[in-house]
Amino acid sequence: MSSHSLKAKRRHPDPKTYKRETFQFGHITIEVSTHPEYGKTFALIAGDALQAKDRRPLFTGHITKGMGDELRKIAAKIDAVEEL
Repeated sequence: MSSHSLKAKRRHPDPKTYKRETFQFGHITIEVSTHPEYGKTFALIAGDALQAKDRRPLFTGHITKGMGDELRKIAAKIDAVEEL
């Protein structure tokens, strides 16, 4: 079960129980969640979607060891491309 679905957000609206943070990356919204039952998860959401039905997660997954390093490598590459 996803901790990023609309139903999950309605079931657990209390931020003390269910912590969610969102970050913008271009046209994508990244939502990171910690939940006692579901664990540490993330979702990729179409950030500029015009209709609500298109704002549901495109992809969800569990956060695993090493993902931070992978994202830092991507960030370094984007920094290098911006410098061109």
